[in-house]
Amino acid sequence: MIDLVKAEMFKNRLSKVFKHKNKLAKRQGIACYRVYDHDLSEFPFSIEIYETNIYIAEYLRRHGMEEDEHNNWLKECMILIEMIIGIPIENMYCKQRKRMSHRSEGQYEKLASEQEYFTVTEQGLKFLVNLTDYLDTGLFLDHRITRERIRQISAGKRVLNLFCYTGSFSVYAAAGAATSVVSVDLSKTYLGWAEKNMSLNGFTDDAKYSFIHADVKQYLKTIPPNSFDLIIMDPPTFSNSKRMKDILDIQRDHSELINDVLNASSKGAVLYFSTNFSRFEMDRDAIQSEQIKDITKATTPFDFEGKLKRWCFEIVKS
Repeated sequence: MIDLVKAEMFKNRLSKVFKHKNKLAKRQGIACYRVYDHDLSEFPFSIEIYETNIYIAEYLRRHGMEEDEHNNWLKECMILIEMIIGIPIENMYCKQRKRMSHRSEGQYEKLASEQEYFTVTEQGLKFLVNLTDYLDTGLFLDHRITRERIRQISAGKRVLNLFCYTGSFSVYAAAGAATSVVSVDLSKTYLGWAEKNMSLNGFTDDAKYSFIHADVKQYLKTIPPNSFDLIIMDPPTFSNSKRMKDILDIQRDHSELINDVLNASSKGAVLYFSTNFSRFEMDRDAIQSEQIKDITKATTPFDFEGKLKRWCFEIVKS
């Protein structure tokens, strides 16, 4: 059972942040956003709204409770969440995860055998999210502003989306009238998901939109110069997948990856590079560009202010 004093603290905190963020979300026409992120140590949740559903990620901790006790505690927390947000418990999906300051390949793991997808809308575009089977939902809410930037500058561009995951950046690029969009990922599951997201928005022209199953590190070595005008690269911090020829360590490998992208790009091409490695340091001297701009703050949405531990850079080929 929740301690009554702590329950009141959680109720007051959640009420305050929900009132504030819900107002901003409605003003901006946003239906998928993060409400709460471990604001109180006694309630280590990330709570996100996906239209009529709630996704609750409980960060793993030593709570000292037996399983039945913990389950009862969690149910009482969900009752409080329902009371504040107004979405019923049957529309809540809860997962337990380790708290990470970065996205690693392990965070994309499948958790269950049955799959359940919901279609949500973000800024006029449709996406499939899965709140039951994976640790991540399929739509990284923290990149909402970055995605819109891509739509605004994609017209007439040849776009490359590396480590494309479920293809949300690809959808925005296509919506922005890109002449072509190439989506690359090592996972066939996510490439299939990306293709479904593109189809959901009417982008089905095989001549314009392609999906490549490849190890990005190796794939970049094969691209001829002057192949792309706009590139998005949001890699995991670390990956040692058996499907890769080499281990990916983003702190160690980022300059090589970025330079390979620039070598494959046209003059004046723009690369949006993002990483969730909180201790990341850009090796500017090793990168073959004099135009490297930190746009982390400018691409941080209202629901992640003060909570976001990711970096985002705009890099222009000279």
